[in-house]
Amino acid sequence: MKLRVGDQVLVTAGKDKGKQGKVTRVLPKLDAVVVEGMNLYVKHIKPYGERAGERVRRERPLPTAKVAILNEKGQPDRVGYRVTAAGKERIFKKTGTVIGEAAKQVKAAAKKVEKTEKKTDKPAKEAKVTKSKTKKA
Repeated sequence: MKLRVGDQVLVTAGKDKGKQGKVTRVLPKLDAVVVEGMNLYVKHIKPYGERAGERVRRERPLPTAKVAILNEKGQPDRVGYRVTAAGKERIFKKTGTVIGEAAKQVKAAAKKVEKTEKKTDKPAKEAKVTKSKTKKA
């Protein structure tokens, strides 16, 4: 699924058409997302015991076909993928820029790869040298 929690989206169809919100939940099996403050419905709860009945407003899932991700310029866009050495990153199709959280994750993964490469190269050489000295002495 191309949408992630925290993405800013625009509702393109339904009773909330034209409104913007943030994705709070992603439901890949249903191919749907829950958007903060959108697609609100009232759920009636029956009274039981000493508790009074009430009406609760709930957000229902929206199909992903009814939402569009917003790029850094605030325009509706599509999501694409680019494969790099650090991994796969999400990009906006119109602008080609990396999508926010994915950029942070890819940078963090790249740093981890660099650190592990540096650590594995230096200690391996030093370990061989120290072992050979200890055997000779």
